[in-house]
Amino acid sequence: MSKEELIELEGTVTNVLRNQCYRVELENGKEVQAYTSGNMRRFRIRIVLGDKVKLEMSPYDLTKGRINYRMKK
Repeated sequence: MSKEELIELEGTVTNVLRNQCYRVELENGKEVQAYTSGNMRRFRIRIVLGDKVKLEMSPYDLTKGRINYRMKK
């Protein structure tokens, strides 16, 4: 696995924190802290409690992630 490879996972937002940070429960039951990506901030894509999202996580730190896509309902 190279340094640039990211792990893509899906989850559900369970808690909204400040500064566009969120608690996300992954499909496997783990809970991680995630923040919105730059493009989501730029285009003002809002994420609310209960949204399904796609995360990118580094293989080095599996407790934090970056939200890069909000699923449509």
